[in-house]
Formats: sequence, C-alpha cells, structure tokens
Amino acid sequence: MSGSVLEVRDLEVKLAAFVILRGISLRVPHGEIVGLVGRNGAGKTTTLRSIIGLVPILRGSVHLNGQELTHRSPHERVRLGIGYLPEDRRLIASLTVEENLLLPLWAADQDNGGNRLARIYDLMPEVKRLADRRAAALSGGQQKMVALARAVMAGTKLLLLDEPFEGLAPLLARHLAEVIRALRDVAVLVTESDVNRMRLLTDQICTIERGEMVLDSAAGATGSLPAITPERDARSNVQ
Repeated sequence: MSGSVLEVRDLEVKLAAFVILRGISLRVPHGEIVGLVGRNGAGKTTTLRSIIGLVPILRGSVHLNGQELTHRSPHERVRLGIGYLPEDRRLIASLTVEENLLLPLWAADQDNGGNRLARIYDLMPEVKRLADRRAAALSGGQQKMVALARAVMAGTKLLLLDEPFEGLAPLLARHLAEVIRALRDVAVLVTESDVNRMRLLTDQICTIERGEMVLDSAAGATGSLPAITPERDARSNVQ
C-alpha cells in the first residue's frame, strides 16, 4: 500500500519482563479509517501508545509520511500532526473545555489555535456550546466528545483513537461515529472490541490477539473475522 500517512514496521514492545507486542506492522493511508480490533489485553492500547511515544519500543519503527518517529518524544510527534484520544480521556478538571482543547497546541508550542478551534466548532457545534464550562462539570459522554475534539485539534495528519465508543449510550456512540466518518482529510487509526461496529465505520480492519497481528481485511468483508465480546466500562475520567 503506497501513500500511507502512518507506517508501523515490526513493532516489538516489552514492559517489565513481558513482551506485549510482537512484530506489529500496519499502514494507514491518507483519508482512510483503519480499525484495530481485539479483546481487552490484546495490545490495542499499547500499540497506540507506542505510536504516540508514550511507551518505549524495543524493536521496529514508526513512520509518519515517510519520516521516522521512533526516537522522537511525544510532544515532537504532536507537533508533527498526531492527535491522540486516550481510552480514559484525561481531561484537566480545573480547565474549561476550550482550555482543554488548546492544551496540546500549548504543549507543542504552536500558536494557530484560533483557526483550529473554528474548524472544531464547525465540526462539533455541541463542543462549542460547552466551551466555557469546566471539564469537571461534564457528563461522561460530553467528556468523550471534548477528548475527541482535543485529539482533532492536534491531529492534522493522523488521529489515534483508543476505544472512543466505550461506555457511551447507543445514540451518542452513533453521533460520535458520524463525526469520525467526517474526518476524511486525515488518516485515522481507531481501536475497538466490537467487530461489527468497525465494519460499519472503517475502510480496513486489523485484528490483534495477544500482541500479534492475526488478520487484515476490508471492513466490508464477511469472512472469518473472529467474534469478539464488546468491553463495557462506563467510568467517568477527568483528572
């Protein structure tokens, strides 16, 4: 596959005495949504954290538009256009919604927040209505929307979305999927435990089991994708 925004090659990650990822390779082209599907503990989150630079890589490499990122810090990767939505959201409770949105740009020493805010508010008007509210006052669903908006603020080239639908009511999950589908000007890698949801959302599905990639398929394929029980977690997470 040519023209990939993200290319991960033979990624191996070891935490303490345990090998968590074994030879993970994947590509995400511009304008496409790729799903990384697996059970809890399969290695989905560690894969995203490796790409953004939050866990050390033992072997392998990460490339963004052909530029190797393997030894770059997380804030350097954000500066290059990677946005990250962590599973636990990690909003700063004492800051307003708008301040939370601007936080990755401040950390990366970027000053084009005004233009990006306008784009976010056009894409997600419900977030604009919350702009002056403190994160501590948001519901779990509102937190998830704001965390996605924050990722989009930074992710001008690549978005890494870790379990974005976890704990959401069906109506809000459908709305969030519509927002993600509209992000066709970037590459998107999204993790999920529900294969059926990924078939509806993504262009391609990669399946991970016990830290190894076991299957790639077009999202519309109806072949031998394994049945995976969705994870349920309705925790509310602000810091």
